[in-house]
Order: sequence, then structure tokens, then C-alpha cells
Amino acid sequence: MRDIPDELLHRPFTRAEALALSVTPRMLRGLRFLRLHHAVYCVRGLVLTQALSIDAARLALPPSARLTGITAIQRLGLDFGPMLPLHFVVQGDHHLDLAGVFLHRTVQLAPSVDDESVTAEAAFIAFCSSARGIDAVKVGDWLLHEKHMDLDVLVELANRDPWRDGAQESLWVANHLDGRSASLPESEVRSVLRFAGLPTPESNRELDLGGDRAAYGDLVYLAPLLLLEYEGLHHQEQRGQYTADIGRYEVIRRHDLPYLQITKERLARPKRLARDVHAELVRLGYDGPAPVFGEQWKTLFARVTQVVGPKEIRGRAA
Repeated sequence: MRDIPDELLHRPFTRAEALALSVTPRMLRGLRFLRLHHAVYCVRGLVLTQALSIDAARLALPPSARLTGITAIQRLGLDFGPMLPLHFVVQGDHHLDLAGVFLHRTVQLAPSVDDESVTAEAAFIAFCSSARGIDAVKVGDWLLHEKHMDLDVLVELANRDPWRDGAQESLWVANHLDGRSASLPESEVRSVLRFAGLPTPESNRELDLGGDRAAYGDLVYLAPLLLLEYEGLHHQEQRGQYTADIGRYEVIRRHDLPYLQITKERLARPKRLARDVHAELVRLGYDGPAPVFGEQWKTLFARVTQVVGPKEIRGRAA
């Protein structure tokens, strides 16, 4: 049995490349190889990571195709959203049916950061075309916090090309973004409280305690003072984070700063969370309205496209 060339063992490859390395057509049809796309193969048993799946798709797509949407954002390091389908965009009327790939077509390609992907702003616009409000806010906050996206550039692109899918949706989302948010759960908590009609807490606010001491809150209300602290799994599993939290809570308690801890389980019940925060604010002297779970609340969990309305209503080109 003829050996498989080393160059083909750890990545996808084209049929032409395999033939050039003396792999025969009969070998490609055999049990040692797996056909991924038309004329694109890999050795059977190769673990196809997202990066390798992207490489395989590129071999089957036109060279001008670019990553877009959630796939382009995940490429920047975001651990959120489905790994499949992969989202690519191509200019022109290309009709290709690739397994595990969603190919967007456009009359004019969005700005690109390199030969592989559109810019973060363009990717976010594409993501907003199908995302729920809560997810768009979380992803947008992350892009801003990690300095991958510039809010002014996003707004300029969406206003310049209002015909792009997701353009008007991204403008709606932009009104609710905060780049000071340091994690997806923090963004989610802030959004839940905001869309329930409660005052919007400040993200990662520093509180001057006098002298050279300061306290930090994930989310902070100032009037009345209340710190909201999200306790994710990494706070328990990462020793460095765990010990830092102990010191931070010692400072908070020593200065009698009121705080409310929010767990993953608590966040999973957003209405209850909003009521709990309101109750704590009231205990501290807040006399504002209670949470409301009406139309504004519903927009947070609906697709942004449903919130802004159909294209023809928005005056956009079809």
C-alpha cells in the first residue's frame, strides 16, 4: 500500500495537489481519505478544528471570498456562538453549496482587514442581520472592549451602506453598547436591567475610598450605591481570579459597600434577576419604578431585524 505523503497528513488539500504528490484518483476514492467539498479532501481521522474547516472551505471557494459574521468575530478570539456553519461573503452572484458553509452574496464587498476576513465592523453588521438583541449587545461590547471595533467606524459604515443586511440593525444595537464591559455575562446583566426599565448601571466603575484605596465593581449603581458582582465559573476555577476576588470582597465589606452577587443560575432567570436588583435598590432607598416586562423587554430577546422592521418599511433597497 502506497504511503500518504507527509504534506497531506495534517491539513485539507485539493485533488490537484494530491495528484501532484503522486496520490492516485483510486486512492482518493478509498477509505483512507475523506471528501470535504468538491475536489477538497483530508485524511480520514483528521480532527477538523474550526481553523482547518475554514482552510478546507477556502480551497473550494473563490479567492475573493472573505470570512464574515460570527465566524470572522470568532477568528478574533471570541468564544461565543455556533462554530458551524462557517460564514463567508463573496461579491457577485456565486451559487455554491458547501457543507457547513453559509455563503453570503453581495453586490459590493465590505471593507476587508486582510485577504481572509472583512473588518470587525463589517462582520458585526453581518452578525446583526440575524442576531437576537441580547446576543448582538454582548458581541458588540466584546468587540469594543477588546478594541477590535471602533464605534464611530461602525456607525459610518452602516450609514454609508444602508442597503447592507444588518446595517440598520447594527445602528439600533450601537445605542446599547458599552465597551467598558469586561465580559459577556456583565453585558447581559446590564442589558437585562436596562430593558426591564431600571436605571443602567455603570460597567467596571472605580470607587474612590479615600487615600490610595479604591474599590471596583463589575456593575455599579451610584444613587443609591450598589455593586453588582458576577460570579462566573472562572472566579472559582482559576486560582488567581479566586484569590483576587477574596481581596476585593474584603475591601468591599470593610467599607460597608452594599453589593449583590449574581451567579450563572441567577442570570438564567432574567425577570427574577431584575426583580431582585430592584428589591435591593429599594432597600437602599431607591424610589423609582419597578421592572416592566412589556414591549421594550421583548425586544431584547427578539431578532434585531424584527425590532427595526422589514427593509421596505425602513426605506432600504431590497
